[in-house]
Amino acid sequence: MAAIAAPQHRSSKTESYVDNKRKEDIRHANIVAARAVANAVRTSLGPKGMDKMISTSSDEVIITNDGATILNKMQVIQPAAKMLVELSKSQDSAAGDGTTTVVVIAGALLEQCLLLLSHGIHPTVVSDSLHKAAVKAVDVLTAMAVPVELSDRDSLVKSASTSLNSKVVSQYSTLLAPLAVDAVLSVVDAAKPDMVDLRDVKIVKKLGGTVDDTELVKGLVFDKKVSHAAGGPTRMENAKIAVIQFQISPPKTDIEQSIVVSDYSQMDRILKEERSYILGMIKKIKATGCNVLLIQKSILRDAVTDLSLHYLAKAKILVIKDVERDEIEFITKTLNCLPIANIEHFRAEKLGYADLVEEVSLGDGKIVKINGIKEMGKTTTVLVRGSNQLVLDEAERSLHDALCVVRCLVAKRFLIAGGGAPEIELSRQLGAWAKVLHGMEGYCVRAFAEALEVIPYTLAENAGLNPIAIVTELRNRHAQGEINAGINVRKGQITNILEENVVQPLLVSTSAITLATECVRMILKIDDIVTVR
Repeated sequence: MAAIAAPQHRSSKTESYVDNKRKEDIRHANIVAARAVANAVRTSLGPKGMDKMISTSSDEVIITNDGATILNKMQVIQPAAKMLVELSKSQDSAAGDGTTTVVVIAGALLEQCLLLLSHGIHPTVVSDSLHKAAVKAVDVLTAMAVPVELSDRDSLVKSASTSLNSKVVSQYSTLLAPLAVDAVLSVVDAAKPDMVDLRDVKIVKKLGGTVDDTELVKGLVFDKKVSHAAGGPTRMENAKIAVIQFQISPPKTDIEQSIVVSDYSQMDRILKEERSYILGMIKKIKATGCNVLLIQKSILRDAVTDLSLHYLAKAKILVIKDVERDEIEFITKTLNCLPIANIEHFRAEKLGYADLVEEVSLGDGKIVKINGIKEMGKTTTVLVRGSNQLVLDEAERSLHDALCVVRCLVAKRFLIAGGGAPEIELSRQLGAWAKVLHGMEGYCVRAFAEALEVIPYTLAENAGLNPIAIVTELRNRHAQGEINAGINVRKGQITNILEENVVQPLLVSTSAITLATECVRMILKIDDIVTVR
């Protein structure tokens, strides 16, 4: 009897092992898919990184090396790989820069996790150890950081230009970096000194010229021309500006109804009524002294008709029509005025005042500039120029990254070296800490430390240097106590990176490591994928 019972016992045991095989396969598949995504963007890391050309289904072509943009446009189907796309998005919203770095670190961590799992270490143990290592890493980074003041404009410009150096428009970093710093500093609110809302910096793109012609405008810029339909004015000094959200056109019936007119006298009456209705509105507008009208786009009916434009031109009122609805908030904040929703509420105290509103020819089109705004709100406009649409879009993305870097420094006023220096230092200190830990944790922390070397390795590889020689030399320098030794990609050797002005905000590095670790821990904990139809 006992002899028969034993094999049964063994078979149930083998069944439980077979069950685990599927879970390992799922985990393995997830890690491989996520690493494939990380490897796709890895070549675009650093100042010598390659650019990607993305061709969308609508035949649109994008050239970029911004990690968040590349991953955003990728059509990733595997669920675990999608997590890496989300990871770069969250880094983009948290810090704005370092979107490629965060994905590359996550990919390297996953590679190390695969090794640890193949040695039979339980995923939960690996996950907990990674969390401990990440917390320790943030402490090490904070200890390395150098405090910076907002009055120290040079340091801010250095960190913005470091961010721009890895972009397609890197040759213009001397122009764009100070511009980004000035833009952010001009919108910092004294009441909330560590908060910057980047919606207060408006980027207007205009084809023509080169990126060199990009400028910071203290005032407003509209990428449209003044309505010339009836020969109205195109330049207005001492402007009194109204932002209106109603239509200056004859009223329509609500639903699709038609009015049948049988004889001419009725026809004349309708036209006469329309005329007097519009004239009545324009007289009310003119009575307040308003001489510039910004009219919001309307869906229901025409915001202005030829007739109303004719009367507005006669009244010497400059008209800018088709202002987008989502721009209204920015415009009213800048002009320090209130939007007017009804002609009955049209009063002088709701107007904004400026010294000059004029139409300027630019490239092959025209723009409207409003300068010398009285009591201007804390906003600013950047007019970006470029020779073609691809360069324009990339310049806008690069400028956004530079603005985010300065915003990071306003929020957390610490700088840290770039060029792979913090990663190597982390790797060295975590490696030393791993020797003190007991049991499996030591192994896992050492794996975490090795994974961080991927950043200097990739920087060297993308710059065409010998990665193994460079990383070994870098380790050696750090072991001798040179904390800020990093890879100088321009000279192709190891130098003190802080002296070379390659700096980045502390927030970019710390959020990259915490976010990458969180993402890897989530992927590790998944042991099955259930599809629901």
